[in-house]
Amino acid sequence: MKVRIRRSVSIVFGTALVLTGFWTAAGQQRPSFRAKVDVVDVSCIVRDRRGRYVEDLTRHDFQVYEDGVRQELLFFHREQARTERSLSVALVMDSSASVKDKLAFEQQAAIEFFGEILTRQGESGAVVQFDSDVRLLHDFSTDPSKLAEAIMEVRAEGATRLYDAIWVTVRDLLRHRDGLRILLVLSDGADTRSAVSWERAIRAAQSHDVVIYGIGVKSSGFDADFDKLKSFARATGGRFVNSKANLKRLRQAFNGIRRDLGNQYSLGYVSSNSETDGSFRKIRVSLARSGLKVRHREGYYAAESNP
Repeated sequence: MKVRIRRSVSIVFGTALVLTGFWTAAGQQRPSFRAKVDVVDVSCIVRDRRGRYVEDLTRHDFQVYEDGVRQELLFFHREQARTERSLSVALVMDSSASVKDKLAFEQQAAIEFFGEILTRQGESGAVVQFDSDVRLLHDFSTDPSKLAEAIMEVRAEGATRLYDAIWVTVRDLLRHRDGLRILLVLSDGADTRSAVSWERAIRAAQSHDVVIYGIGVKSSGFDADFDKLKSFARATGGRFVNSKANLKRLRQAFNGIRRDLGNQYSLGYVSSNSETDGSFRKIRVSLARSGLKVRHREGYYAAESNP
């Protein structure tokens, strides 16, 4: 099935833009998310046994393997308090009926998060809402106050199109951004209406170097599927936090994400596999120093030559 997304109308600030998706069958053709792969970028977060960030590693401490074959490391950078690369954070908020009674504290913590993280040139945020539809409430902006106004527009009702929201946010927003691309999902994870599968949504994120962080928010009386949020995070090098519907824990989750973004190692290599077959390439990073844990995305999709 071929998937296409159409933006219906342009907006002025304060009015939600509905990202209207329409899906048509077109044989069994697979969508192509990446036209070309040159340097493969792998962002890593390294912690010791006590969970502390490890900040003194060099390029010689890292070994990168693609499908079991060691790769030559051509690029190495230690992120220091986000002083080098630009940062784009798309906040994707579940506004379905299943999170209605938790919406107020979602909004409060999200506003605080943007106020603390958008502190320098090159850092911007966007706000996407999903329920029975997927809506862009505000495109990327460096102004936390404008994003706060957009966040306060969110109202809870309807079904849950989680996978569609992730897919369209990657495709229509994040893939066009430079630097670090972060997709932050606040949801109970229980998708009820998406046309896009969760595997396809993961593929889109992996194909465009998007790191997904999931924050679990569950209302009483409704089902949750936090395992899906964990899968998105694990596949892309992010992480999942269960907020337990508690404002203090939600703030802690946001603060943890903010610290992650300032404690990253960026590794780059050109794959020794030059095939343009669109296959998934599994990535493994090992460390010369023992007793450390490294978190990174599971892999990426190779370029696919056009028929």
